Amino acid sequence: MNARVDPQLLSRVSNRHLDALEEEAIFVLREVAAAFERPALLFSGGKDSLVLLKCAEKAFGSGRLPYPLLMIDTGHNFPEVTAFRDRRAKELGAELVVRSVEDSMRRGTVRLAYPGESRNAHQSVTLLEAIEEFRFDALIGGARRDEEKARAKERVFSHRDSFGQWQPKSQRPELWTLFNTRLQPGEHFRVFPISNWTELDVWQYIEREAVELPSLYYAHRREVVERRGLLVPVTELTPPRDGEEVVTRTVRFRTVGDITCTCPVASTAASAADVVAETIAADVSERGATRMDDKTSDASMEKRKKDGYF
Repeated sequence: MNARVDPQLLSRVSNRHLDALEEEAIFVLREVAAAFERPALLFSGGKDSLVLLKCAEKAFGSGRLPYPLLMIDTGHNFPEVTAFRDRRAKELGAELVVRSVEDSMRRGTVRLAYPGESRNAHQSVTLLEAIEEFRFDALIGGARRDEEKARAKERVFSHRDSFGQWQPKSQRPELWTLFNTRLQPGEHFRVFPISNWTELDVWQYIEREAVELPSLYYAHRREVVERRGLLVPVTELTPPRDGEEVVTRTVRFRTVGDITCTCPVASTAASAADVVAETIAADVSERGATRMDDKTSDASMEKRKKDGYF
């Protein structure tokens, strides 16, 4: 991620298109508020959900969000992110609903194959339980089409059946920004207002709007090991394996999630402007460069989404 960018090229990068992207996101957020009875906004404290929250503030006004914030906590999230999540929700005066994978484990609805298994994929069960508990009929998320192949297939208004499953071959057309929001009992929608944004768009917006982020998104020193082409952070949950050398590197996180499957990248970017410059030069997607759970197979994300994942 430390590739240099020609300063002349950087000076020619425009952010004028951000107005159109923001307008589309605001329109979708208002459409959800008008069309559904019990929507919620998925809020992890990550950069995409914070950009989405900024758009929601513009759509409805600060402190006037018409739906609660929902977080599915694996119990293995970065503490810097969860603390930031709680503080930001409190600042906005928003209702924050947190449901934990650990609660699902105690109920017996989630069973790990072995004690050290990543809980990331098991969030689907806890999410579906939260949908049933609160009878949510729409969940707003910050997923983008440029992140991964399965997400590139998905509509802005993505229908889920009564089992919470996504059927990629049975999606509804979205012509002229007209959305079919009809539901049968037990069904719901996942809605992605920033689906058409790219990672570069997100960072340009963060820079333009001065969106505050958790410190993990910027350069810091951290102990890591190199594994399968990734820099794995050394933590209690991800200790070094036999024969692996622990080194201290200057890194940042392009995406944050469960500690057991999220990796940083080498970077000296200390500001949003620096990250914009690095993103222009990047030749690997953020999930491809940082997520161990997407390395299991080419269809790993699509399988998880069919099972109810975000």
